[in-house]
Amino acid sequence: MRCLITGGAGFIGSHLTEHLLGLGHEVVILDDISTGSADNLAAWADEPRLRFVQGSVCDAEAVESCMAGVDRIFHLAAAVGVFTIMGKTLESLRTNLGGTETVLEAARRHDVPILVASTSEVYGKNTADGLTEDADRIVGSPLKNRWSYAEAKALDETMAYLYGVEYGVRTVIVRLFNTVGPRQSGRYGMVIPRFVQQALAGEPVTLFGDGQQIRCFCHVLDVIPSLVALLEDEGAHGTVYNLGSSEQVSMAELAAKVIAATGSSSTVVKIPYEQAYGPGFEDMQRRIPNCDKARDRIGFRPTRTLDDIIESVIAQNRGSKSQKAGKE
Repeated sequence: MRCLITGGAGFIGSHLTEHLLGLGHEVVILDDISTGSADNLAAWADEPRLRFVQGSVCDAEAVESCMAGVDRIFHLAAAVGVFTIMGKTLESLRTNLGGTETVLEAARRHDVPILVASTSEVYGKNTADGLTEDADRIVGSPLKNRWSYAEAKALDETMAYLYGVEYGVRTVIVRLFNTVGPRQSGRYGMVIPRFVQQALAGEPVTLFGDGQQIRCFCHVLDVIPSLVALLEDEGAHGTVYNLGSSEQVSMAELAAKVIAATGSSSTVVKIPYEQAYGPGFEDMQRRIPNCDKARDRIGFRPTRTLDDIIESVIAQNRGSKSQKAGKE
């Protein structure tokens, strides 16, 4: 098959690219390199089955230029990360809403199945244990930038669903719960790579809030095959699936784990939300997925532990430092 991956130069997109090429498929990537990196694709620079197009998902002509012969679309492109959303809120809204509609339109015109990547953020402040796909959304004021990402991704889901209902587009929606692993950057607020980079540098590990927030982290390599399996399964079309781990950890425990795993002398410094993100920032204390639906549909079961995730991120960061030192 020929697969289009929007955001294919990003963290998740580059791993999906690698997986699809490994299965023997052709891959077309559309990415504006705003949060992705060409370095993520360097290993396949000479791969004839890979085509890279630099452009925005909001540009209908750029999207159309990628569609020739495409059999599947994986729509991963989005403005991501708390720092990005808080700092460039309007731009992020335009990307996440306009980009999804543009790509859905291309899927409709060409009658191509599409997977739309959403996020656990859509659940907002719902702190129930084991959030199921039909759980209520609880979000804060629309005048607080913090919730703009959740609102935009929820509308993306609605559009994807309605393109299926009204136009017959074969759509699958996935809600990702803190997908982590090598190639993820801490620049945009992602916590594990940020903690690892700080610990390796011997800097204070900055803990935002009280450190008691509970999260579950899933290795990207446990998620990637499920994206492909769900889009290939016609019985999965027309609905949404949670993908994540059930292994819980508080942010304070996570910081301690990272410091221990790196052998760092770093200390932990707590920073109030207002100082980290600006006034009025809100967060949720717990976000724990129930992934029974994906397990029952495609046998989704993460096999890598949080310790495995931390070790993989440490190894990648140490490798990057060694490469830079060698070049110097």
